[in-house]
Amino acid sequence: MNEQPNELDSMCGISDDELTKRFKEAVRIDNEIKRIKGTPIAGYDAEKNEAYLEYADGHREYIHAKSEEA
Repeated sequence: MNEQPNELDSMCGISDDELTKRFKEAVRIDNEIKRIKGTPIAGYDAEKNEAYLEYADGHREYIHAKSEEA
């Protein structure tokens, strides 16, 4: 069976898989630039269910959610 991609599966001739691959690479490059500049990188720890900032020296500062009161 010859399956052709659905029109919605591509954008400007780029497949979803290729677009995902390019996006991941762009994020990796951006994070590398941040490490070089010493800017913290946002991340998420699935085990602790908490967001954190990771600094160039490798230490992490966890961001504790604050409840908003109206």
